[in-house]
Amino acid sequence: MEISSSKFKALAITFGFSFWFFIISTSTGFFSFELFGLFVIITTIITQILSKNVSSALDIFAKINTKLFIGILFILVISTYGILFKFLRIDLLRLKKQSNSYWLSAEHYDGDGVLKQY
Repeated sequence: MEISSSKFKALAITFGFSFWFFIISTSTGFFSFELFGLFVIITTIITQILSKNVSSALDIFAKINTKLFIGILFILVISTYGILFKFLRIDLLRLKKQSNSYWLSAEHYDGDGVLKQY
């Protein structure tokens, strides 16, 4: 972000603020397209006008926004995998012996079906 143009930084900040405005207003039940459009337009105008003057501040906002977004995305992905593995009864650490698990049992392996290929 430090070598990007100030106009691009301002646009990235507008997208970031718009994303968080959408998330917060939707979660509180206050979302409307008119209000969202007005917020995007006002934020775009303000950030584009002040982009040259506050370029270093835009860097700080962009870094904070990126860290928050990536952190929340990481938490959501990890929790989705956890829920999916629990639903499919996949035990990655093989802590419990389950008869209806998708893991192959190594105890019932006879070894006759495996041939070396060279």
